[in-house]
Amino acid sequence: MKKSLLLHFIIVCFLVCGCTQTRKSVYIGVSQCSNDDWRVKMNKEIRREAMFYDGVNVEFRSAGDNNAKQTEDIRYFISKGVDLLIVAPNEADAITPAVEAAYDAGIPVILVDRKISSEKYTAFLGGDNYSIGKDAGEFIAGKLPGRGTVLEIAGLKGSSPVVERHNGFLAAMDARPDIKILSEYTDWTPCNAASIMDSLYKKGVKLDAVFAHNDGMAIGALERAKEIGLKGISFVGVDALQGEGVDRVLNGDMDASFIYPTNGDKVMQVAMAILNGEDYPRETVLSSPRVDLSNARVMLLQKEQIDYLDERIESLDGILDEYLEQYSAQRIAFFAIAAIVFLIAVMLVVVIRAYWKANSLNMQLRAQARELEEQRDKMLALTKQLEEATNAKLTFYTNVSHDFRTPLTLISDPVETLLEEGNLNEKQHSLLKLVNKNVKILLRLVNQILDFRTYESGKMDLKLSNINFRDSLGEWCGNFDSLAKKKHIHFSFKSEDADNWNTDLDAEKIERVFFNLVSNAFKFTPENGTIVVNLSRGKSDDGKDAAILKVMDNGSGMSANNLAHIFDMFYKIDVTHSGSGIGLALTKAFVELHGGTLTVKSEEGKGSCFTVLLPLSNALYEDKEASAPAKISAVAIDAELEDVNNPLERKDNESVVLIIDDNKDIREYVASVLKDDYTIIEAADGQAGLKMAMKYVPDAIICDVMMPVMDGLECCRRLKSEMQTSHIPVMMLTACTMDEQRVSGYETGADSYISKPFSSRLLQVRLKNLIDNRRRLREFFGDNTKLAKEQVSDLDKDFITKFRALLEENLHDSEISVEDLGEKMGLGRVQLYRKVKSLTNYSPVELLRIARLKRASSLLSSSDKTVSEVCYEVGFSSPSYFSKCYKEYYGENPTSLQKRRG
Repeated sequence: MKKSLLLHFIIVCFLVCGCTQTRKSVYIGVSQCSNDDWRVKMNKEIRREAMFYDGVNVEFRSAGDNNAKQTEDIRYFISKGVDLLIVAPNEADAITPAVEAAYDAGIPVILVDRKISSEKYTAFLGGDNYSIGKDAGEFIAGKLPGRGTVLEIAGLKGSSPVVERHNGFLAAMDARPDIKILSEYTDWTPCNAASIMDSLYKKGVKLDAVFAHNDGMAIGALERAKEIGLKGISFVGVDALQGEGVDRVLNGDMDASFIYPTNGDKVMQVAMAILNGEDYPRETVLSSPRVDLSNARVMLLQKEQIDYLDERIESLDGILDEYLEQYSAQRIAFFAIAAIVFLIAVMLVVVIRAYWKANSLNMQLRAQARELEEQRDKMLALTKQLEEATNAKLTFYTNVSHDFRTPLTLISDPVETLLEEGNLNEKQHSLLKLVNKNVKILLRLVNQILDFRTYESGKMDLKLSNINFRDSLGEWCGNFDSLAKKKHIHFSFKSEDADNWNTDLDAEKIERVFFNLVSNAFKFTPENGTIVVNLSRGKSDDGKDAAILKVMDNGSGMSANNLAHIFDMFYKIDVTHSGSGIGLALTKAFVELHGGTLTVKSEEGKGSCFTVLLPLSNALYEDKEASAPAKISAVAIDAELEDVNNPLERKDNESVVLIIDDNKDIREYVASVLKDDYTIIEAADGQAGLKMAMKYVPDAIICDVMMPVMDGLECCRRLKSEMQTSHIPVMMLTACTMDEQRVSGYETGADSYISKPFSSRLLQVRLKNLIDNRRRLREFFGDNTKLAKEQVSDLDKDFITKFRALLEENLHDSEISVEDLGEKMGLGRVQLYRKVKSLTNYSPVELLRIARLKRASSLLSSSDKTVSEVCYEVGFSSPSYFSKCYKEYYGENPTSLQKRRG
């Protein structure tokens, strides 16, 4: 129905639009170089002629004799998309680029009065300026007795009319060598012309005639001559405008003025011929007759008559516009009424059709309702089946959890017994502590599942005790202080001052609520972050006193999608953070069991705030069993969070292995397996591992795949793309056996893969092979062919080639140092030493000395240079030291080689 109504409305709109009078709009821009009387007269003629064409809109802009302003005006018209551009250029060269831009943009351009320094225009209309100048020269020459001084006051020097008038004037004077010509250029204004007259008078120049390129400058010079008392000077101007030149000729002040036709009406006629696709002349040269005392009065009468007719035409045009507006308004009103009537008729048709369609839809809806009822019954049956299946799964998890408790207990007790024995060595004791800690973690996870199942079945009871809530929180927070220092996190506890914080709570369950919230905050807060625990008083929804506990951090935060599911059982934000997905669901259950609420606010990248609201009461459940407040154990905290790494203490002649894994226990276990044969350094995530690899340049790296901050694949890719670390073999640890992940790892440059759980013997053998394979590359200076056969990355090949070339270039420099070589290679001194040593088994200094000795051997064998000359040429500063090094490397003195050759 809506589509039909819209279609009818569109049809009506087309009908109304089709019945109204339409005009094709034409937009013409006029750029005048100035705003003098001659330009004003032309604009008036253009505007009057435009009245005779429908839909023509003319916009005028004046530049005030400023090239930059006129260029800006022309570009303004281009940006407005004018249909045609009329330009009277100020100066030809300066305005040419802007006019060419308009022409190149497809806009027809008509030049008026003046031309540009290009042929990129559509048409030109203007007077014959050369003839004007020549006629003025002939007229003035006729006034003089064959000799005298004539002042020519010209306009802007770069204007085409000025050039042409000046050339014509000089052509007329060429046949009269006794007449002296003084040419001065100004900006077409009377005041500057007066200044020229004043300047020449002060210099003592006697003038017989003045030829000004427009009447305004002629009048300015004339008035100044009167002021200083100059007489007997003939004045000739150009334009012959009413009120200026013509009036001055009539009263005898000026001898003559040449008509410079504005012809704005002809300009408009040519413009419309261009826009209508009609024939038009490209060059239109207008005649310029002389006005003197003999015809000045006739000219004045003609101009007055033309001005009177112009006023009449403008008046009639205004009256005609009023009639057309009234006519247009009446047409619009008529068609609007017709459209309304039509719309009413259409609406009636639509309503009738809608009525019948509604009946049809009602019948369809009743049929669909019956189908929906059937589907609802099926959905209810399926829901019941899903609930039964879910309960069966939870029952299975509960039973399995119960089954786990027995073997875990049997493991835990013997381990603790063995730990109490005093005959264990340090490694055995460390391994048993690792086993014991992870047994406790498994027991805690099993207990969480059982507790949640107990809560869901409604069988969980509270064991209330009266505790000081604030004091308990302060004690619990103290257990996290050492961890905050290790993680470099600003951790604080704030509380409102209050006399009594005693309340009835199940201390063990509230302790677990606190532990889960704070441990999660530590897990998602980076180094130098902030975690604040805040306790205050407030009111619950029923108006009772309540404690408000907030745990706030400025960590990674959560997205809106994660917030919607954060309290769902088994839900995890991502796979890079450890956890079972049970903790927050159980935390919310414990809070609600106390009659409280748990809410969260979080913004991705800015942190999270968990808020616990607990009712404060000292009279609840008095018959329930009380228990003492619980304590957070250090083992529990260590089970969730990692310690920081110790600084590198490298042992002599041992390879350094960097272990990158977010699980502290895995790092400790791998370190315990390898520490007897290697120097071990550790990092808890890919980003920290990358920094340590750049700093220490280890001999091998063992890296986990799934980690927070930066995963193992990205870490490996970054390691293989950096000059300092590209040569280091990387072994990936993964709990996933999918081939796709391994392919991704090898694509990033990984050298080996080991799946969890892994054999310590397998780890040791693979690591040893990786390091041994890398050592085979160290003979590259002795045998370049071996290098091509080894598995070396392109980055390492480029490094080797660049370093070899660098040594060759600097053999002669005895002052070259390792720092200098490192700077030219873009590495620090330590980084260069470790990378070169790893790839070649030589230090940079040793390689430089070997290269110098090989060059010296070549020179001694192939030239007549002395030992001393060769010594200094290859960069040794002492011949005795050179001989000593040469003998140690080749087994003979350099002089022995020369004697054999000689």
